[in-house]
Amino acid sequence: MLDDYFRQYGLVLIFSIVALVVPAGMLLLSWAAQYIGARPSKPSMVKSQIYECGMETIGGRWARFNIRYYLFAILFLVFDVEAVFLYPWAIHFRQLGLFALVEMAVFIAILTLGWVYAWRKRALDWR
Repeated sequence: MLDDYFRQYGLVLIFSIVALVVPAGMLLLSWAAQYIGARPSKPSMVKSQIYECGMETIGGRWARFNIRYYLFAILFLVFDVEAVFLYPWAIHFRQLGLFALVEMAVFIAILTLGWVYAWRKRALDWR
C-alpha cells in the first residue's frame, strides 16, 4: 500500500520535471540557435511596431475594447460546447435509453434558458 502511494507521487514528480525541462530546453535551444546563426536576430524599428490585419493600428497599444466583443465570445463558447456534448450523445442515442434522453432534454433546457436570458438582456444585439 505504501509502495503504491509513493509510486503515484513519483509519477507526479516525473510529470512536473518534464513540464519544467521541456519549455526550458526549448528556450535554451532557441538561445543557442541564435549564436550559431540558425536563428537570426536583426531587430529594427519596423519589426517593433504594432501590426494587426495588414494595417497600421489606430490609437495606442492599450486601446479599450467594447465589452460586447467578449460577451459574444463567451456566448459563442457556451453554444459551441453545447454542440460538442450533443454529438457523442446523438451517435450513441439508441444504446443510452430513455434516461439519457431526459438528461439531454434537461441540458438543452438549461442552455435554452441561458439563451433566452441573453436575448432578453439584449446581449445578442449589436448596437
